[in-house]
Amino acid sequence: MEAGGARADHAAGGKEILAHVRPIFASAITLPRKASKSESSLTHLNRRGEARMVDVSAKAVSARRAVASAVVTVQPETLALIRDGQIPKGDVLAVARIAGIQAAKKASELIPLCHPLPVDAVEVRIALDPPATIRIEADVLVEARTGVEMEALTAVSVAALAIYDMCKAVDKGIEIGPIRLEHKSGGRSGEWNRSEGKGRKRR
Repeated sequence: MEAGGARADHAAGGKEILAHVRPIFASAITLPRKASKSESSLTHLNRRGEARMVDVSAKAVSARRAVASAVVTVQPETLALIRDGQIPKGDVLAVARIAGIQAAKKASELIPLCHPLPVDAVEVRIALDPPATIRIEADVLVEARTGVEMEALTAVSVAALAIYDMCKAVDKGIEIGPIRLEHKSGGRSGEWNRSEGKGRKRR
């Protein structure tokens, strides 16, 4: 009898715990919802508004190019140290250039829904613009089913971060930005140039 009573008490206690816990779990679970009209135009969302990697298998392979830029602002004294090769960590521009090239190849590992692409060429150009500006530009080429905008943007972003890392010992107030796309070409959306202020679709 004692054993049976213990089991009954245990069962009753379990029911009380479940009664308390179920509302908590119910409030924490987000059920799938239907995407709004504005969301349905975003290709990275399915009909329920959930994130997905876009299926590009039906697209034709074509030559694609993207150019992105970033600006890094430092103290004038820091720019002079970079120019003269006096930063304690070493050659700032060489390290940043290699960091940008590596980043372009790793974009899909950093951006969750970015497709891995067999990048054909990456060029990272860095110029000192006295008294206190460093300008970075990445030019990325690929033959693929989707564009390389993210690869170019990742390249300039990481190159800028590498400059910060190389120079932070002498200048912790370094500013990064803007980071932006300057040009893209290839694919169904055609060509787009920031300098023109609008896209130009191929016919």
